[in-house]
Amino acid sequence: MALLRAKPGKRLGPRPGQSHRSLDDLVPRGVSDAKIEVDGFTVQLTNLNKLFWPDRGITKGDLLRYYAGVSPFLLPHLQDRAMVMKRYPNGAGGDFFFQKRAPEPRPKWIEICPIQHHAGLVQFPVVRNLASLLWIVNLGCIDLNPWYARCNDTNRPDYLHFDLDPVEGAKFKQVRESALIVHRALEDLKIPNFAKTTGSRGIHVYVPIERGPTQKEVWSFAKALAQQLAGSRPELITAEYRIAKRPKGRVLVDYNQNAWGRTLASVYSVRPTPTATVSTPITWEEIGRGIEVEDFDMKNVPARLQEVGDLWEPLLQAHGRFKLQKLLKG
Repeated sequence: MALLRAKPGKRLGPRPGQSHRSLDDLVPRGVSDAKIEVDGFTVQLTNLNKLFWPDRGITKGDLLRYYAGVSPFLLPHLQDRAMVMKRYPNGAGGDFFFQKRAPEPRPKWIEICPIQHHAGLVQFPVVRNLASLLWIVNLGCIDLNPWYARCNDTNRPDYLHFDLDPVEGAKFKQVRESALIVHRALEDLKIPNFAKTTGSRGIHVYVPIERGPTQKEVWSFAKALAQQLAGSRPELITAEYRIAKRPKGRVLVDYNQNAWGRTLASVYSVRPTPTATVSTPITWEEIGRGIEVEDFDMKNVPARLQEVGDLWEPLLQAHGRFKLQKLLKG
């Protein structure tokens, strides 16, 4: 078993815009198991040579190296949020299961976010630093699914989102068109908004909001806007959450992902698709030019980050967030 060490500190490795080679190299090659020291903590990594994408020769170790490399950009988006674990122990093509409660035993340095559910208090793990990120991914979490609100007030989100998903028969060009319609509607309301590919089949549109409105109020606003858009473009958009009643060939503007306990794959998450695509921030100009989900994957996203930086950095800022409360009825 290999043991590699990195100097502890608030930030491990380079800042965004610098080389990530040292971060990639924290995850050793040519061994099955390893213990590495990151952020002053020892992280045990297992089954590094296991093929998670056999057709592409991508191993679990490669997945860990990807996340280590993009961590300076990714970690700020995960801070202070409960993590719902979606575990793929046998890789992208294998069965998966959801796990909310932080597993036992676990390292003492894994922080916990307690959230009250109908079945009791659930102790979610929190990704605070590179060590906890690698620990989560080593459990077989290919994509990362953080809570929409921070741990110090889990009922008051700091963003709302729309998940644009093609219904059977719809093409991705319709998803792009629908995303631009959502964008223009939000712009008309003077609401800032940002897009990313889901890494799967669609596009996510996020709005940074000031904390204040409850989760139910955020959900209600998203529902009203989605239904308004569906009413104005019924040949293209649906807001029908009942699967059996969704018209084919449309794009679902899914507001219901703002409901209690729902999560979406985070920015820079690898997805368990055949080509290891990544949920990637994109500009509205790129959507207009005709990007595809498959344009962004585990191999090219790190280079894109070096070139364009974190396009979603505004979602991390305290200023510039929309005051949704002024648009709510009541």
